[in-house]
Amino acid sequence: MTTASGSEIEVRPVAGHIGAEITGVHLDGDLDGTAVATIRSAVLRWKVVFFRDQELDHAAHIALARRFGEPVVPAERGSASPPDFPEVETTADRLELGGRYGMDHDEWLRRRRHSLLRGWHCDHGARVDPPAATILRAETVPPYGGDTQWSNLVAAYAGLSEPVRAFVDGLRAEHRLGVGYRARPGDDAYLRHLLDHQVATEHPLVRVHPETGERVLFVNGYYLEQIAGLSRVESAHVLQMLLEQATRPEYTVRFRWEPGSVAFWDNRATIHLAPGDLVAPGQPRIMHRVMLAGDVPVGPDGKPSAPITGTEPGRW
Repeated sequence: MTTASGSEIEVRPVAGHIGAEITGVHLDGDLDGTAVATIRSAVLRWKVVFFRDQELDHAAHIALARRFGEPVVPAERGSASPPDFPEVETTADRLELGGRYGMDHDEWLRRRRHSLLRGWHCDHGARVDPPAATILRAETVPPYGGDTQWSNLVAAYAGLSEPVRAFVDGLRAEHRLGVGYRARPGDDAYLRHLLDHQVATEHPLVRVHPETGERVLFVNGYYLEQIAGLSRVESAHVLQMLLEQATRPEYTVRFRWEPGSVAFWDNRATIHLAPGDLVAPGQPRIMHRVMLAGDVPVGPDGKPSAPITGTEPGRW
């Protein structure tokens, strides 16, 4: 597809159900309507799209995000985030978390991600209005390790048998910040922080995508606490089955980051797995994220998510 500037935009799928690489566009420039429409369509179709060799600074990153929605301004950001650009969150692995809450980075990862399924998440899934999308750009990456994976939750839902789809369509579940964290013996400053900053919402287990109308298996391992109306044992078994379904290899894509890489994903229709293999000594992974404001999820029955604690629509 040719834009008004004469460049050729090409969308090349990279996996069967999710992921496409977009070439022929410079994200730091003034994107015309054709380019914006092409990118938006690709995000909705392929759930996550990738760009290489981009030269975005913080201001251009925010300007790009504004072409697709309203960037959120998080109330809390890590100390590595740029003070003059409140929409930008910077994650500097092995720099940002070391020493916080009395844990070094490796201990924090072990306690937060103690199983494969627990690591999969959408951004801010415990909120009543999780972000609609995330645009993440890489500044510095290690020579190996640090890839990110995404999974298509629309494909995962469609892959369930009809009786199971009918069963989960009517269920709701509690999503809560800090699920799966294993407390340290004795005093645990991070656990106290979690208890003092609780965020929890009851979401439909299947949400209807507000733009495409697709049904999304709205599960993740990082926030999901309990399916309403089921016993603990029943809930645990059902969630295990659904998380295994959501992360089947055929529904996923894996991306190797390079400096200047950008990933733009639909946070309403995907979960992703943050890397746990950052083992190259002295090699930081510095990434910058801007999120777009989202809506309150709605289930197939038309019933919206309901806040439990620490969250309300539009308030960050």
